[in-house]
Amino acid sequence: MINFSDKEQEILKFWQEHDIFKKSLAKNSPKGNFIFYEGPPTANGRPGIHHVLARAFKDAIPRFRTMQGYYVERKAGWDTHGLPVELEVEKKLGLKHKMDVEKYGIKEFNEQCKASVWQYKEEWEKLTNRIGFWVDLADPYITYNNDYIESLWWIIKQIHEQGHLYKGHKVIPQCPRCETALSSHEVAQGYRKVTEESIYIKFKIKNKPNEYILAWTTTPWTLPGNVALAVGEDIDYVVVEDNGQKYILAKDLLNKVLSGKEYKLVQEFKGKDLVGLEYEPLFPGVIKETDKNYQNAFKVYAADFVSTEDGTGIVHTAVMYGVDDYNLGEKIGLPKVHSVNLDGTFNELVPQWQGKFVKNVEKEITADLKDRELLFAVVPYEHDYPFCWRCNTPLLYYAKDSWYFKVSALAKQLLKNNEQINWVPEHIKEGRFGEWLKEVKDWAISRERYWGTPIPIWQCAKCAETKVIGSRQELNLDDNFDLHRPFIDEIKLPCKCGGEMQRISEVMDCWFDSGSMPFAQNHYPFENKENIDKGKAYPADFISEAVDQTRGWFYTLLAVATLLGKGTPYKNVICLGHILDKNGQKMSKSKGNVVDPWIMIDKYGADSLRWHFYTINQPGEPKRFDEQALKETTRIFMTLGNIFRFYQMFAGRTDNFLEIKDAGKLHNVLNKWIAAKSNVLITEVTEVLEHYDIINAARKIEEFINDLSVWYVRRSRDQFKDKNPETSQEFTAVLGRVLFDLVRLMAPFAPFISEDIYRQLNKNCAALKESVHLEDWPEANKHWINEKVLQQMELARKVVEVAHALRAKAGIKVRQPLASAIIIGKADLAADYLEIIADELNVEKVDILGKIDNQEAWELAELGNIQVALDTRITPDLKDRGVVREIIRTINSLRKTAGLKPTDKPTEIYQTKSDYLLQLIKKYESELVSGTSAGALELASGSAKFVAELDIDGEKITLGIK
Repeated sequence: MINFSDKEQEILKFWQEHDIFKKSLAKNSPKGNFIFYEGPPTANGRPGIHHVLARAFKDAIPRFRTMQGYYVERKAGWDTHGLPVELEVEKKLGLKHKMDVEKYGIKEFNEQCKASVWQYKEEWEKLTNRIGFWVDLADPYITYNNDYIESLWWIIKQIHEQGHLYKGHKVIPQCPRCETALSSHEVAQGYRKVTEESIYIKFKIKNKPNEYILAWTTTPWTLPGNVALAVGEDIDYVVVEDNGQKYILAKDLLNKVLSGKEYKLVQEFKGKDLVGLEYEPLFPGVIKETDKNYQNAFKVYAADFVSTEDGTGIVHTAVMYGVDDYNLGEKIGLPKVHSVNLDGTFNELVPQWQGKFVKNVEKEITADLKDRELLFAVVPYEHDYPFCWRCNTPLLYYAKDSWYFKVSALAKQLLKNNEQINWVPEHIKEGRFGEWLKEVKDWAISRERYWGTPIPIWQCAKCAETKVIGSRQELNLDDNFDLHRPFIDEIKLPCKCGGEMQRISEVMDCWFDSGSMPFAQNHYPFENKENIDKGKAYPADFISEAVDQTRGWFYTLLAVATLLGKGTPYKNVICLGHILDKNGQKMSKSKGNVVDPWIMIDKYGADSLRWHFYTINQPGEPKRFDEQALKETTRIFMTLGNIFRFYQMFAGRTDNFLEIKDAGKLHNVLNKWIAAKSNVLITEVTEVLEHYDIINAARKIEEFINDLSVWYVRRSRDQFKDKNPETSQEFTAVLGRVLFDLVRLMAPFAPFISEDIYRQLNKNCAALKESVHLEDWPEANKHWINEKVLQQMELARKVVEVAHALRAKAGIKVRQPLASAIIIGKADLAADYLEIIADELNVEKVDILGKIDNQEAWELAELGNIQVALDTRITPDLKDRGVVREIIRTINSLRKTAGLKPTDKPTEIYQTKSDYLLQLIKKYESELVSGTSAGALELASGSAKFVAELDIDGEKITLGIK
């Protein structure tokens, strides 16, 4: 087996020594700029096999466009801020809470973060280079750089001036471990299906002994904060009596909630009739009579979010811990009291669980309700629950102050901009991404953290005046001033009221950093204004990442651009499915099913891994990674390698295949066919790549390579054996030209093997360039596409396929010659094609007739409007020639084992006691010599190095090569 990995290392060395990537960027680009954006990874974690997938797709299109004549800048980027980095540093330093970070020191902590982001930089760069992903790693954009941050500040100020930046008090997702809010798009990445205990609670109706309102919750930790119950105005409710106690619940849920109980229906009414009904506090003392709006607490209210899909049709409402709850509380004036701290522990208002994490005491809450006879039932409930996308802590919905971008105000524009984007796969546009945009929430941008872009908002403690800063110049800071915390926090500004303005403590959501990269990577608008304003580097023509980025980078790119009024930030996007193990399971270290990309590359080569990802299935579908399937992928490169080695045997230095100008002057029909087929391939691959259809481009190439091998090269062997030099020269010229075009088509997908074959072609054609990656994309020569040749050859191949099936049905091997095959009906096949069919089927002749006599002697099959008939009678002469073919096949197999070339002429020997075989060999000696390229064929008793024994109907013969 070819060691693809070793060969690729040679190519990498060649690229490096000859600066091929730089030269590809410097090549002529008459078509102008093609803009590619690199979604920035974070280098504080090791790259995995899923990164190979993403980088393979990112690499193919820019290579293709460069060969087409575009200039494709490929600037690398590093995402360096945010929770992912902070959590790694906390783990390293043994810090568990924000107070630990502040005790350690914000300055020192951020220094550790800055160092941490480069922990695996060399590994990332090494893998990037090894898989042939050409991206400029020498001059990347880095999100923590001052220039980058300054551009982010400018963007924030623009959004502020447009009235889309505001501070709000809302219920938002809060990570208690990280002690910070998260945005809706971050939350969307962390949902997990869990089964928890949901509980039915008995809320005692005030002044009504043994009468209760039944409510249901999946979050028992919120019960101490209960302030109201909500019903649907038009929902039907009932009072039922069970074992001396009365319960109120929705009529539609009666049988589900009270299943198996012998209850009595007492009363029926609408939800509006329950409004104003008072009940006793579930946890007295949490909400105090001195709290604002206490008089409105512990009553039933109507709300439009109540349904009868599950629960009891009555919703427990804790204003501070639910979006609907909070909005209802705002509307009717409910008390706003926190019973939980920002770190997710109960505070002093819940003394029995004070200091404990709320999710950890839910069973204790349930037990407490049971002891007080306020628990009706406990039922397991499977549902999706949000976890922190980085630390995996269960999120809490928590009412707090946060800064927002008013993205919801631009919902229509977001959808309009999305209409301009070509999504691959197409369904993402209106589906996963489009549906997300339709329900878009305001973007909670502020994080109560440390290592991030400081939000450039200064506020006056005296008069609450707010000022948003958009540049270093506004603060009179020089370029060397570190804009991070804690340094920026030391900058104070005078307020017009005479007070002092101080920067708010929060930093930006790190997704804002990456979503702003089209502008910030150019230090826009402080430098390179023409890149954005004149379209030199905006919008992107192409981007690609995994499907989860519909809630991440894909979204934030669009959100930032839309907020700035810059339209669509990218035109075409390939959205990739996730990689799973071979059983369809998500890869994780705990499961032991993680695949090391380096092991796969070392065993099978980067080209094989890339090709596997291109062809395994559609880009957006999940990809089950199976090493055996990857191993199978290498076959296409082995086939191509065999084709090229065959070509090399006969192509001389003077063979300039670029001089073939006119396919009409070709003599052999196989040459005409492969020339036409090659140019059709160029047309089709170009067309699908123009539409970012990578899988079909690669699969068409793969299909062509198989055709090239099994039909053209195999069927053309007589051409290179032909004593007429023009015949063999035509063959090698055509095959050389086909390989030249083929490796150019393959170059974006399999850059290594394409380069290897191209460099060797260069030995046979001095007119070639230094590298295939400096070549132009091939253009189809329409004059070479002979439709009649293609149609006739297609029919010939179908006839062969059907006739082989007839052979198999009759139990006759292909090596056994037969007398004839007949095509019955009107078949447009010239003599050349009939000769090919006859040779392929191993029959003496093929005729086209209107009908046949004596049908009993024939095997017949339908093929469209014609029939294919095969004469399956085997005469003694045909049997003899079948034995000869078997001997030739065996000797040629020995030649292959011996490593002989077609031009080698060894002495071949045979030994047998069979008179039949001795006479047969004597009769067909010349055919045996020519069929095995023998120097001589001798009856010998001596030993041979390579030997095989044949048993032909009990007649034995030993064959060998001296």
